[in-house]
Amino acid sequence: MNIYEQITNFYERTKTDKEIIGKTVFGRSMYALKCGEGRPVGIAQYAMHGREYITAKLAIEHFKRGVTRGSVWIVPLVNPDGALLSEIGLSTAAKPQWEYLLDINGKTDFSLWKANGRGVDLNVNFAARWGKGAKNVFSPSSENYVGENPFSEPESRALQVFTKKIRPDYTVSFHTKGEEIYWRFFQSKLRQKRDKELAEALSSVTGYPLKDAKGSAGGYKDWCVQSLKIPAFTMEVGKDEYTHPLGEEALEDIIKKNIDVLDVLSKAYKK
Repeated sequence: MNIYEQITNFYERTKTDKEIIGKTVFGRSMYALKCGEGRPVGIAQYAMHGREYITAKLAIEHFKRGVTRGSVWIVPLVNPDGALLSEIGLSTAAKPQWEYLLDINGKTDFSLWKANGRGVDLNVNFAARWGKGAKNVFSPSSENYVGENPFSEPESRALQVFTKKIRPDYTVSFHTKGEEIYWRFFQSKLRQKRDKELAEALSSVTGYPLKDAKGSAGGYKDWCVQSLKIPAFTMEVGKDEYTHPLGEEALEDIIKKNIDVLDVLSKAYKK
């Protein structure tokens, strides 16, 4: 069972508040499920980069764990098209797109693919200093292509609309790898103090150090900090010694170190 089938089955069998927040380039569903009730309310999103689909399995464990204060909306697989390209390969794409994708990738092995089904890296497609990132590229690629404009992609637009609708108190994004926490994006000093306190709570529970993502721009975390002015965090899970895409061998340690992240955020958040 591939990762999209696993998440679809999880969504269909789980009884909770839930919704399909959008469709991907290739027409696959983007799911969101709620655990807990009331405020603070968070959004946790996973697998925005195709090759990081292992984080979608962490999302399932987070839902099972739940939160003891407030609620969290879990978006377990933001980029199913990219995840399936990485996990299985070109056969999971729409056949008319095969030549286009092969030309972008330059090879038949798509295991390191990060982008969506159009060759746009979703985590540089948000309106937060868009196109100013140190590694940004400006034509379709397996990674780092910013898109034609901010929110050019159905996946990033869906997450934008959903986030504005939920009006979260905080967001957290799960990526691989390196065991680091990113939390800063040009906040005011007052908001830096607030956000760092939460970041330090995450560091305490995971053992991950706080880092600055120098030269980063256009990410979901960046947009939440800049536009919504809320605390937002990127968790780079998984030991750096593992190679992309991280497989089952990395999952137990990822879950062990991150299982309490959402609950810690929900309890540590102060209005």
